[in-house]
Amino acid sequence: MPQIIFFTAVGLVAYVGYRTFIKEAERVTAKIRRAEKQAANGATGTLVKDPETGEYRLSKD
Repeated sequence: MPQIIFFTAVGLVAYVGYRTFIKEAERVTAKIRRAEKQAANGATGTLVKDPETGEYRLSKD
């Protein structure tokens, strides 16, 4: 019985670690793609509209 609990806990930790890794990899990939687009366009940043004021500001990565 302790082996089942141990392997279940190891499997759960592995699954959570995998999901966290994938989430971080997607975030980094998106950041790299934005940087490549900016370099191709000659831009120095990406503008994001502030919903409260309606002004555009540089996005914070």
